[in-house]
Amino acid sequence: MFPVTVTDTVDETDTIKVLRLVRTDGAPLAPYAAGAHIDVTGPTGITRPYSLCGPPEDTGAYTIAVKREADSRGGSRALYDKTAPGTELTIGTPRQLFGLAQDAVEHHLVAAGIGITPLLAMAYELHSRSAEFTLHYVARSRAEAAFAGLLTRSGFTDRVVCHFGLGRDAAGEALTAQLTGLPTGAHVYTCGPQSFMDRVTALAAHSLPEEQIHSELFQAGEPSDTGEVFEVELDTGEVYAVPPGKSIAEVLEENGVPLETSCREGICGTCVLRVIEGEPDHRDHCLSAKEKAAGDQIAACVSRAKSSRLVVELW
Repeated sequence: MFPVTVTDTVDETDTIKVLRLVRTDGAPLAPYAAGAHIDVTGPTGITRPYSLCGPPEDTGAYTIAVKREADSRGGSRALYDKTAPGTELTIGTPRQLFGLAQDAVEHHLVAAGIGITPLLAMAYELHSRSAEFTLHYVARSRAEAAFAGLLTRSGFTDRVVCHFGLGRDAAGEALTAQLTGLPTGAHVYTCGPQSFMDRVTALAAHSLPEEQIHSELFQAGEPSDTGEVFEVELDTGEVYAVPPGKSIAEVLEENGVPLETSCREGICGTCVLRVIEGEPDHRDHCLSAKEKAAGDQIAACVSRAKSSRLVVELW
């Protein structure tokens, strides 16, 4: 984590603010590929992940968009309300959990609401390398659609299909028409509310296998305070009991085992450990369905065990 300074803010909608961040010490920022996110610690000390939504080739600053959620527990609301040019924040280096498939013959980006952020960066990158893609953007209205004006002025405006103000059923019908009969080598990427992504995934699954459908959700995983007690064994031999009400991460920290964590909600992937033995009970939103099925990783901040013991390796 390192300090950055907010240089510009833009009110994209009544509830979405765009922040442009530069390193406070003037050092260059690390490069990143489209789909990456950063962990941001806001004014209240709460850390949340935010997708990088600027052109990836713009290495002068990182751009994120913050939505002021009505039910925010202090993270997004404080970042939205209490940041202005000159505000100093703390962020982590870019992390990639949602990248573009390099072998895709065409890319279909499907966003709803604030889910436009990682897909906007993907559109920038795909356009820069003249790849075949379409960006579908669903929102309740144009006024509530962040970056709507930017998309009409972009060099790839002919690749953008906006579905504004259609209502749930009409928008679903429009997406059904667009995602039916996709070619074998196509890939679909979606970000937005869980119900929206579930629908997009189901539509795409009629044409494509699971590994060609990608989604990202920055929503807290299931709580770790339910389930039976189990043991976690480190590859160095130490064994600790993990009772209901505590996570693997909490137990390790209480016993002096260093473990890097960030969001504490199973959405950023910082605390993922390798599983050597045992069966994880996945409760996170950072591992893909394929990774969860493999059973060789676990998000220590929320996930538990179905077996009586897990043997894990600290990365």
